[in-house]
Amino acid sequence: MKKLIALLVLTFALTMPAWAATRTVTLSVPGMTCVTCPITVKKALAQTDGVQQAEVSFEKREAVVTFDDAKTTVAALTEATKNAGYPSTVKP
Repeated sequence: MKKLIALLVLTFALTMPAWAATRTVTLSVPGMTCVTCPITVKKALAQTDGVQQAEVSFEKREAVVTFDDAKTTVAALTEATKNAGYPSTVKP
C-alpha cells in the first residue's frame, strides 16, 4: 500500500507543471534617441511570449517589463530589444 501511495504521489508530482512566477525586470535601453523609439521597443517586448506588460520611458532610457518566467527569460527580452535595433542590459 505504501508503494502504491508513493507511486501515485510521484506520478502526480511529475505531471504537474512547474509553478510559474511573475517577475519584473528593468532594462537599460541607451540606444533610444527619439521619442518614437519607445514604440518600437515596447512592440518588440510585447510580442515576446510571456510578457504581460512593458512600460518604456524615453526620458529614462529604460523599459520595465513584467513577464511570466515559465514562458520567457530575461535573455529573451534583451534579445527582443536587440533584434528591434535597441540593445539592452539589465539594470542593477
